[in-house]
Amino acid sequence: MEARVWHQHYPPQLPTSLEYPAITLDGLLRDTARQHPHKAALIFAQNTITYRELDALVSRLAAALQQLGVHKGDRVALYLPNCPQMVIGYFAVWRLGGIAVPVNIAYVAREFVQQVRNAGATVALCWDAKWEALREAVSTSGLRHVVLTGLEEFATRAWVSASPATAQTIVAAAPEGHADGAPRVHRLSDLLRADPTTLAASKLTPEDTAALLYTGGTTGVPKGAQLTHRNLVTNAVQIAHWLTNLAPGEERVLTALPLTHSYALTMCMNQSVYRAYTQVLIANPRQLDELLAAVDAHQVTLFPGVPTLFLAVNQHPGVRAGEYRLRSLKACISGAAPLPREVQQEFQRITGGMLVEGYGLTEASPITHCNPLHGADRSGTIGLPLPDTDCKIVDSETETQSLGPEQPGVLCVSGPQLMVGYWEMPEETANVLRRDHTGKLWLHTGDIAVMSADGYFRIVDRKKDTIVALGGLKVYPREVEDVLYAHPAVLEAAVIGVPVGGADQRVKAFIVLRPGAQADEEAIRAFCQERLAPYKVPKFIEFRDTLPKSGVGKVLRRYLAEEEVRA
Repeated sequence: MEARVWHQHYPPQLPTSLEYPAITLDGLLRDTARQHPHKAALIFAQNTITYRELDALVSRLAAALQQLGVHKGDRVALYLPNCPQMVIGYFAVWRLGGIAVPVNIAYVAREFVQQVRNAGATVALCWDAKWEALREAVSTSGLRHVVLTGLEEFATRAWVSASPATAQTIVAAAPEGHADGAPRVHRLSDLLRADPTTLAASKLTPEDTAALLYTGGTTGVPKGAQLTHRNLVTNAVQIAHWLTNLAPGEERVLTALPLTHSYALTMCMNQSVYRAYTQVLIANPRQLDELLAAVDAHQVTLFPGVPTLFLAVNQHPGVRAGEYRLRSLKACISGAAPLPREVQQEFQRITGGMLVEGYGLTEASPITHCNPLHGADRSGTIGLPLPDTDCKIVDSETETQSLGPEQPGVLCVSGPQLMVGYWEMPEETANVLRRDHTGKLWLHTGDIAVMSADGYFRIVDRKKDTIVALGGLKVYPREVEDVLYAHPAVLEAAVIGVPVGGADQRVKAFIVLRPGAQADEEAIRAFCQERLAPYKVPKFIEFRDTLPKSGVGKVLRRYLAEEEVRA
């Protein structure tokens, strides 16, 4: 790749361009199982599964799915929390040459059916705790088979006894559908009895589609980003090399973020399989006691998370009392939302681990930027582009003219991790994937960013979230939120623009105060007036107990804006 200004800040041992194995994701697992058969691949609910055992389970499920009629190119939905079955499901689908369609476990029946229908999935692996809510709706989904499984199936008896609310009672599976058009229902435990030698090999290549990862739910209608095996393998290799202080075969990764999300899929699962790491699976990251106990018990070294999760760790009474051993942490990567400096510094003080901010989007598999784990402290930035990843900033009006350092514009990225496009949405694809005059393909992210003179990038805000105030002056919500987070009484903050007549908007802030803290509108506004231009200071302030968040902890400004419209 052509030299770029950011390359001068790469770790000395990291090349600007990497070699990527011409292999599928299933090939990664086969290789690791062969080279590290006795290495722990998964730890869940006090149970350990080695790479050899994982590989065998994948072959059994793949054989069973093939007997149910799943072939190369067919879509299989995965509607599960983080558990061994989710990992087994992904790789079984890939071993068949199928396409995985992860579905957010927080989705209700209507949303589940909408996504399954859009993807054209014929089989779904489902958490049995959700089955009653889905039972009637799936008759219109197009699914032919549903495979049910519970968390207790890969847990120890001790864990089930200690976690009655989490471990679900096994739901009986009828061999036939319960109504016209309804799918046949199976138990995963029955399918895993399949003979793996019956599995017919699929002629899978790295260019084949591996997954449809749905995105856009925070800004519009969800769209299925079509990612190939090459896309996902490439991104796993890129981030693995970026984390220069981690050793192949030695690390333990906390997989607390949902594996239905691209961030956890690459950072946790695919990177672990590529590097022969051990994943410590957490079904519900909101059960913070269980998460912290897992970090302590298994001496986790890599902790991918989001700002709200790191904030929750900082605030946990047991952490403050020193009840958990957290000093094993080496690398902690924050994504999905801006990382407040105060959260970063406090977490690093408590754990001794490095917490840095990165950036990505599902359409890029998803990681494009990350701060180095060592070197200058560039808090407030998303860091540098990963190897073989090119970037530019273009004007936000036409998105054609390249801008220089410190000029805000739309961030565009290019690299081998870019998606093929949105599933069956050519117009939407053409809106974000565009070739320049040289033929080079660029992903227009929709995020407003600036690049420093030495190549560090900072996200200013989403283009769609930009507030237009006072006859055209632009206010970027993140800038105001960063100031609010600096107030000692503020725990969480979100900023949107609200109309005040005509085309102008004014800034409105939604604030959650720290437990026991006090602040009123006047105090917050005075704090902002010292740090922001007058037109950026919130005109309206609303205090709340909580803010709406996505499944990975990103504050959903769109929901707040919709509430304002309805009010």
